[in-house]
Amino acid sequence: MEFLWNGILSVTWQQIVMYCVGILLIYLAIKKQYEPSLLLPMGFGAILVNLPETGVLNQVTEGIGETHGIIQWLFEAGIEASEAFPLLLFIGIGAMIDFGPLLSNPKMFLFGAAAQLGIFLTIIIAAFFGFDLKDAASIGIIGAADGPTSILVSQVLDSSYVGAIAVAAYSYMALVPIIQPFAIKLVTTKKERLIRMEYNPKNVTKTMRIVFPIAVTFIAGFVAPSSVALVGFLMFGNLLRECGVLNSLVKTAENELVNLVTLLLGITISCSMQAEQFVRIDTILIMALGLVAFVLDSIGGVMFAKILNLFTKKKINPMVGAAGISAFPMSSRVVEKLGIEEDRQNHLLMHAVGANVSGQIASVVAGGIILGFFM
Repeated sequence: MEFLWNGILSVTWQQIVMYCVGILLIYLAIKKQYEPSLLLPMGFGAILVNLPETGVLNQVTEGIGETHGIIQWLFEAGIEASEAFPLLLFIGIGAMIDFGPLLSNPKMFLFGAAAQLGIFLTIIIAAFFGFDLKDAASIGIIGAADGPTSILVSQVLDSSYVGAIAVAAYSYMALVPIIQPFAIKLVTTKKERLIRMEYNPKNVTKTMRIVFPIAVTFIAGFVAPSSVALVGFLMFGNLLRECGVLNSLVKTAENELVNLVTLLLGITISCSMQAEQFVRIDTILIMALGLVAFVLDSIGGVMFAKILNLFTKKKINPMVGAAGISAFPMSSRVVEKLGIEEDRQNHLLMHAVGANVSGQIASVVAGGIILGFFM
């Protein structure tokens, strides 16, 4: 009883805040079903690592001395030393993605690039607020709308805010259906949202589907070498999908591999959610800047579409540009829903999917470019 009382008395107010953060993440995962596969283990991990004297981070073994606890060990092995967890997750993500709509309409590549604008603008804004360049770059990558990329970049750049960045990235990914409609309507008129687009899919051969991930890897290797680990693992997963001879491995990558790595990544990232590191004014600012990055990415894609419309006869519905972020398939569904709200006959889904999968590639390339500049 005395040990229990001493343990309670040793809890700091910062740790109490983290218990609340953990419970909030668990609530959002279960009740609201916002990214439950990640927010739930992150929330539980936030509670776990902030309980005093638990040994999940460090423990003292008689005759050996202080050793790493299980979460600290997983963090060092899977994220800090090798970045294995985020990279392995990319294999599963690549195995899930169908690049057919993009290959059928290659101009959608442009929207994936344009929708990364928020990343680089946010880096400038974060630096203006006093973050050093590596931390500013790590904060900006939240705008990639890609959790594994955000974690990997912030870890490689040795940011002090890995936990806050991970929470912001996955929280805002889950809130895409709320954030993007606001951002889109902010910079479009009803007339622009009513623009209809015909979908005339071109035949995408199996050869094209196989060559595509190989070609993208080569291009990324020469243009942005630091992105090869990110792009390469994503493209390898897609090559597994498209080759047609490794169906059992594709199912494993899509299901068992993704589920297991996601589970481990979620609870492991909580190592950087210790109260003394997380409960700061900086964390609130990072969450705010992450939201700015998401909004600016969406606006960047929309504005690029509006600029293209000045020079093309066949007009593009600007909302499609917002789907150029990496949050797949949520962003393309948001665009489809907004299109139907304005005109029940205006289906934008396939155009938006093309931009959305382009955003998957563009976000990891952007991550590689940032690593190349700031490492």
